[in-house]
Amino acid sequence: MNKFFGYIFSPVFYIFFGLSLVVFHPIQWICYRFFGYKAHKASVDALNFFLTYSDLLMGSSITLVNDQNLPLNRPIIFVANHQSMYDIPGLIWFLRKFHVKFISKIELTKGIPSISYNLKYGGGANINRKDSKQAVSELIKLGRRMKENNWSAMIFAEGTRAKDGQMKPFQVGGIATLLKVVPDALIVPVAIENSWKLVQYGMFPLSFGEKLKWTVLPPLNTTDKNPEQIVLDAENAIRVKLNQVKAV
Repeated sequence: MNKFFGYIFSPVFYIFFGLSLVVFHPIQWICYRFFGYKAHKASVDALNFFLTYSDLLMGSSITLVNDQNLPLNRPIIFVANHQSMYDIPGLIWFLRKFHVKFISKIELTKGIPSISYNLKYGGGANINRKDSKQAVSELIKLGRRMKENNWSAMIFAEGTRAKDGQMKPFQVGGIATLLKVVPDALIVPVAIENSWKLVQYGMFPLSFGEKLKWTVLPPLNTTDKNPEQIVLDAENAIRVKLNQVKAV
């Protein structure tokens, strides 16, 4: 039935989602050009509120679980699994007070209303996957901005989406680079559940009635640990939450 209702409600969802992107593009431009970073961020937060709750049009439930008392005066590296593009609006909206910046493919900085503009001017890192020097340079710049402004970063450490919901091994590179610049950053895993089900039939129809959930897990103890161990600890924490612990 979730596929049947998906055929009915997906067009409504896409119209609302697309209109949100189109409407907020000039709003972002005005906010950034005339009022600066704070106004621009407020417009991005508002956009992602609408994008997040547009999932209600697909009969989805939207749940954030965050029992952590995270500091606002310290950079945080959030480490999450990645299941679909619909992970991202919720992360931006729910974690908005932490000024979370994303690491994105440079190709996404062109051609997508609102999203491309935010990637260009929102303070994240836009990397060329074919140019390792450029990618490292962008990550270093992001780390410096995090340090100067107490911003945070979100890393999808699998490096790609897990289209069936089954986590892939986490990669160390991006986190290791950021930790060289911001060694005192707090590492906080985030477990994402069921957004892959939304697109289990592809872009159309979307699946109706899925239970979307974001869970902020306890910060990791990073004392005397190298980046490889830190990343493995983050991966294992998320695996435990998702009941995907690897067999020994």
